[in-house]
Amino acid sequence: MRVGIMGGTFDPIHTGHLIAGERARVGAGLDQVWFVPTNVSPHKLGAPKATTAQRWDMVCRAIEGNPYFFPSDIEIQKGGVSYSMDTIELLVERHPDVEFTYIIGADMVQYLPKWHRIEEIVRKIRFVGLVRPGYKLKTELLPAAIQAVLQMVIMPQIDISSSIIRQERQNKGSIRYWVPERVYEYIEVNGLYES
Repeated sequence: MRVGIMGGTFDPIHTGHLIAGERARVGAGLDQVWFVPTNVSPHKLGAPKATTAQRWDMVCRAIEGNPYFFPSDIEIQKGGVSYSMDTIELLVERHPDVEFTYIIGADMVQYLPKWHRIEEIVRKIRFVGLVRPGYKLKTELLPAAIQAVLQMVIMPQIDISSSIIRQERQNKGSIRYWVPERVYEYIEVNGLYES
């Protein structure tokens, strides 16, 4: 079985995340996509605006109804800062029969050589890079070991981000249709991201 990993803070999860997961699933021939909310991101300054439990609830609500999408709380259960290599090692150890593929944006592909312990990572998993129209990426400049486990998939341009959604909520704007309806309802009921 081939499983794609969509990691992120998901604060909140939005339509762009779901489209990315589906593009990666179809484009790379994945059997499933697992959405893995980070516990604490090493890349984002400051704590998430929603609690861990709220982010988990939103992920579960966002993907329900898609038979290929599943939530994974592996990073939440582990606790502490969420590092990709630790998560990959745990997943490979717990699911030795699964071929894992890490889903990342094209902007992250060029940084793969700088990833902590990348030499070990490429021996354990594959990567799908989602590239937007017009984005120039020279994959031929990447080390051969990374090129061998990298597949690029075209992703439509979607200018929605979690930070823009939070800002819109603070400004009392509407985020309807930026997030799935069940996530929208959850944000409204819980008063998330209001100033």
